[in-house]
Amino acid sequence: MNAKKLAYKPVGMVLGMVAGAAAGLIFKQVWKAVEGEQDAPNATDEDRRWGEILLAAALQGAIFAVVKAAVDRAGATSVRKVTGEWPA
Repeated sequence: MNAKKLAYKPVGMVLGMVAGAAAGLIFKQVWKAVEGEQDAPNATDEDRRWGEILLAAALQGAIFAVVKAAVDRAGATSVRKVTGEWPA
């Protein structure tokens, strides 16, 4: 691993944590708007329907992926602005 990748590693880890927290908050709000409930169902919730559980999982996965990609891209773009090089 080269020095640039190693130097960016902690930045990427922090950005990942920020992305996860932001995605969790966004998902809670989206779920509340979609189903009118505070908490999304867990896969093992016996009283929940298959469709409800799969919808929650699909929304959560999509939101996490989009937020992570946006945060990663913004982080890489910021590093290039500061250093002049893309963190490959």
